[in-house]
Amino acid sequence: MELRITEMNDLERRKGKKMVEIGKINTLTIKRNLDYGAQLDGDESGDILLPKKYVPRKCQPGDEVEVFVYVTSQKRLRATTQKPYATVGQFAYLRVVENASSGSYLDWGLQKNLFVSKREQQAKMVEGKSYVVFVFLDKKTNRITASTKLNNFISFQSPNYNVGEEVDLIICAKTNLGYKVVVNNSHWGMVFKNEVFQKLHIGQQLKGYIKTIREDLKIDIRLQRPGYQRVDKISQNILTTIKNLGGSIAITDKSPPEDIYSQFGVSKKIFKKAIGALYKKRLITIDANAIKLAPRKKTHR
Repeated sequence: MELRITEMNDLERRKGKKMVEIGKINTLTIKRNLDYGAQLDGDESGDILLPKKYVPRKCQPGDEVEVFVYVTSQKRLRATTQKPYATVGQFAYLRVVENASSGSYLDWGLQKNLFVSKREQQAKMVEGKSYVVFVFLDKKTNRITASTKLNNFISFQSPNYNVGEEVDLIICAKTNLGYKVVVNNSHWGMVFKNEVFQKLHIGQQLKGYIKTIREDLKIDIRLQRPGYQRVDKISQNILTTIKNLGGSIAITDKSPPEDIYSQFGVSKKIFKKAIGALYKKRLITIDANAIKLAPRKKTHR
């Protein structure tokens, strides 16, 4: 039997009980197959229906299945094997597919679109445009919804990161200084434009590295691993590339940063360190227009 949300909330108050996470991916066990779907064991949340069109082929009672759990308009729990572009507690870049008097609807990869009420819109959303939003669970209605008022969901607690630590980023805005990003789904960060050597766009998700945590708790981010940690691999990549091109490449330490990044995926600073190391080992020669493999030394018998 399915439980209504009001009943589920009563259960949540009991200590030590396992509850299904609404708006997230859950691994649940099939209790029984029905003509119209499968009944999943939601433990203290009660049985949850997985509609027939989402039931994996040849599944049997006792099998586990990964499902996304949501609340229907009748305030009942349902499951789907479809995976949304973002789950509760995550930022995502989603497109508006419809506007209504009460708000806007976003395509988030599920059959039912994601709702953003007017009060959760930083500015009026335009149909066809995409926005960075935060997906959250409305505590009053248990409805999964979203907001463009990102500051309401950013942590302003002291960040616990180490300099050089790898982090996940989503690009939220372009400014005069560079790109404003969300770091590890939690804090604001900034990638300065003079350290960007690749094309970036709003909504892009990528890796970055902690550069500085300032006194105002804002975080400076670099997109490349700092120091000499990558030089050996890059040096080998440069040698392999030159060999594959016949022993010469028309890129030097004087080349534009964009050309260097396009060819090797690194900043000009890292590139210069790498070719400097190769030059000291006498593996390459460098002239005004190209880098070449150094001639092999003749051996005498």
